[in-house]
Amino acid sequence: MMAVVKPTAATVFTPDYWSDACRHLARKDRVMKRLIPQFGDACLQSRGDAFVTLARSIVGQQISVKAAQTVWERFVVLPRKMSAGNVLKLKVDDMRAAGLSARKVEYLVDLALHFDAGTLHVKDWSSMDDEAIIAELVAIRGIGRWTAEMFLIFHLMRPNILPLDDVGLINGISRNYFSGEAVSRSDAREVAAAWAPYCSVATWYIWRSLDPLPVEY
Repeated sequence: MMAVVKPTAATVFTPDYWSDACRHLARKDRVMKRLIPQFGDACLQSRGDAFVTLARSIVGQQISVKAAQTVWERFVVLPRKMSAGNVLKLKVDDMRAAGLSARKVEYLVDLALHFDAGTLHVKDWSSMDDEAIIAELVAIRGIGRWTAEMFLIFHLMRPNILPLDDVGLINGISRNYFSGEAVSRSDAREVAAAWAPYCSVATWYIWRSLDPLPVEY
């Protein structure tokens, strides 16, 4: 489900369903018909590997994007290569000195243990359904459903994820479909019924309507 585009600093993947999804959404939804042309050729991108993507999501929890980048830049240089096995060799004091809280150190170690022990079916994820992958990921300390859904969208590039716990999605639906009135999860689910089977793509455009700069993990 991925097409490799010309690499820059790192290999970047874009989903090969994007054009079909945009046509479908523009045909089914008046808001999408208006939003999609505003962002030209921009689309969802994925880079890096599963462990790095999840580690970055843990580092960035509950702090600003700028602060998360600073901490990540300090953390990523501690091991020779960012991998589960190498993270398990790090000293806790060095990880704390990079700016990680004690809890985030525990989360990163637990993540590394899951990868290093092979308890995650990483090689099978491409053939597993979304909920099965979410169930595996939320078993890791520090990873909840929202983080798992972001991983499905941004790393595995699953086309039909609807992250109802995402504040940006709810706010974007409120602004674009309800003139700014507060909306419930049920309201959001009703709007998204027209998006299937490309809820991830529609969500991406809703995010863009709030912040034109694409999010990348």
